[in-house]
Amino acid sequence: MTNERYPVSMDALASLCKRRGFIFQSSEIYGGINGFWDYGPLGVELKRNVRDAWWNSIVRDREDVVGLDASIIMHPRIWEASGHIGGFSDPMVDCKGCRKRYKADQLCEEQGAKLIHEDKKFTLPEGIKCPACGSLDLTEPRDFNLMFKTFIGPVEDESSVAYLRPETAQAIFAQFGNVVATSRQKVPFGIAQIGKSFRNEINPRNYTFRSREFEQMELEFFIKPGTDAEWHEYWVAERLKWYRKVGLPESSLHRDVHAKEDLAHYASACVDIAYDFPFGVQELEGIAARGNFDLSQHQKFSGKSMEYFDQEADEKFIPHVVEPSAGVDRIALALLCEAYYEQWIAKGDSHDVMMADPSAKRAPEGYEARTVMRFAPCIAPIKVAVFPLVKNKPELVAKAREVFDSVRRTWAAFYDQTGAIGRRYRRQDEIGTPCCLTVDFDTLEDNTVTLRDRDTMEQIRLKLDDVHTVLGEKLA
Repeated sequence: MTNERYPVSMDALASLCKRRGFIFQSSEIYGGINGFWDYGPLGVELKRNVRDAWWNSIVRDREDVVGLDASIIMHPRIWEASGHIGGFSDPMVDCKGCRKRYKADQLCEEQGAKLIHEDKKFTLPEGIKCPACGSLDLTEPRDFNLMFKTFIGPVEDESSVAYLRPETAQAIFAQFGNVVATSRQKVPFGIAQIGKSFRNEINPRNYTFRSREFEQMELEFFIKPGTDAEWHEYWVAERLKWYRKVGLPESSLHRDVHAKEDLAHYASACVDIAYDFPFGVQELEGIAARGNFDLSQHQKFSGKSMEYFDQEADEKFIPHVVEPSAGVDRIALALLCEAYYEQWIAKGDSHDVMMADPSAKRAPEGYEARTVMRFAPCIAPIKVAVFPLVKNKPELVAKAREVFDSVRRTWAAFYDQTGAIGRRYRRQDEIGTPCCLTVDFDTLEDNTVTLRDRDTMEQIRLKLDDVHTVLGEKLA
């Protein structure tokens, strides 16, 4: 068997995601709405597994991190303090001919150029044209604030303006004092949060990668000033280790180290962890050493002290922070891309497998097509499927239901008795189920079942008493 494959086709992946219930276009029956997506029955489980894997790694497996679940709408002064109201914007341009709107830096990048930024002003380089109509008559880049505005209460005026949060981090800084007072944590320690954020992207694109509503997993790890470099290096290594654990190999990951001149004015270091998507290398997570900028800003704007008293050292200071900030939707999309394989498998009992050639209209003689999602077990939406060999034998169905009820107490399980057994295997392959258990007539005689492995397609006979032990080993 070979793990080789052709590059993933985003069209093929999107088709599978809709067909199998991973991802649907939001409001599809009304024509859809750009930049918003709904996750179906399997997509919900996939995202939950991503969140759980992150939360277990960041919070539950550690003693120095606690959690927070803050509101989506917060006091607008928070966004003044953080700089989002004054500076959270992207330069955009409009085509004067067809009236299409574009994000200026993306437009330049797609045409092999770089947006000019001089004296706090953005300028398009010569030759940049509208990709829709080809016109060179584009407006000058101008700032477009990415925050969604709303109103609190019945009166829509300036006094009731509020915003949907563009990130989850600021609530952590705003609640720093309360968490310190109630959690009994000592610096260095972290506060973690998972939640929805909203950005009015000029040009949502690349399927779910760049959306207007998305989910973030953010950690603010508070440290003593002067220890920024070592903690930043530590968290970069920890996060790379986590990505490998959930099924993104080192060969598909990249470390983008920001140059000093590209850092935010308050940051001392920043590394992006990026993935080889079919549409190019793109960021999954940023890990930044942000100094004490955020806490200092909130102390200034709120008038509340953000100082921490270190009893052992008998000193007060405003902690510095290292921030690993990851996108749930982007990671889920990367895992879908990484898991997707198209193969030609030999018919019959042979386990011979060849990578499928997407340019071929049909499989070679003696082979058939197979699509398989090779998720890591911790990420797979369904861990084990249980089948009776046939559905018209009540004794087989009853035994299969008994096995199903037993395994689903421990793992996410699926029961299926419809269609030929080979077709049922293929359905589970397409949704990434690592293991299938088949109850047949021998089961009634000797209490054994067939265990089929998703990746190798190998089948072994297993005593029912050993099912939980073997599944525990395979799904660990």
